[in-house]
Amino acid sequence: MSETWSVLRLLRWTADFFRQHGIESHRLDAELLLAHVLTCKRVDLYLAFDQPVASADRERFRELVRRRAKERVPVAYLTGVREFWSLPLYVTPDVLIPRPDTETLVRACAALAPRRALDVGTGSGCVAIALARELPDLTLIGVDTSQAALEVAARNAAAAGVEARLELVRADLLEGLGADFDLIASNPPYVPSGELERLAPELQHEPRLALDGGPDGLDVLRRLIAQAPAHLQPGGQLALEVGDGQAAAVCELVRAAGASTLELQRDLGGAERVVVARFGA
Repeated sequence: MSETWSVLRLLRWTADFFRQHGIESHRLDAELLLAHVLTCKRVDLYLAFDQPVASADRERFRELVRRRAKERVPVAYLTGVREFWSLPLYVTPDVLIPRPDTETLVRACAALAPRRALDVGTGSGCVAIALARELPDLTLIGVDTSQAALEVAARNAAAAGVEARLELVRADLLEGLGADFDLIASNPPYVPSGELERLAPELQHEPRLALDGGPDGLDVLRRLIAQAPAHLQPGGQLALEVGDGQAAAVCELVRAAGASTLELQRDLGGAERVVVARFGA
């Protein structure tokens, strides 16, 4: 075509293409992908609307657009980056993509001002790294069953400058860990198994291990809650992200495990998202 493919023209065409394929965040996704290809920030696109995009960059962009629209690959996996707690985090299909709801867990944990914490199911390391950045005196252990996930977390910890305070350990929940933590935090798998196939197509690309919570979504939570008291100092706290409608059931589980106090935190959408339980004095 004789008409130049400028930044603005590409964005308009792509946003419309995404809209036709049922992608709600059509404009945002187009901007994120083009900024990635052009190795610039999104805001820079607005300063370069009239600039032509080289054919080689258009080819790279076209392939990303195809995968986003046709295969419904999440943008974060296409670009390798997701922002969380104002930090750019490296992500791969080996880890769950950090979500804004999980910032509720970070806020709840930061308010407790722990000195030694454990992040169970650390994945990309988003929760542990955000806490380490918020609390300069905090030391943490991040645990995951996936070695590939731990490698992603290690890269993110180094990029954020907190690797000296974040030890990464491969383990099944709290197996083999100490009993000296004043906080255990976790965003565990909590999607009921029967709902996995009905999730958005983008979620089909994310690791099932990080999503599947068993028949009622509470399998991992039950195990973690049962183990946690033995690994907390007296007065230590357990902070858990939970799925929609699960808070009441999780509160019953932590009460049965001996929690002395309970607190619920709501996410920005108003859902009861985080359960915080204290054990002992």
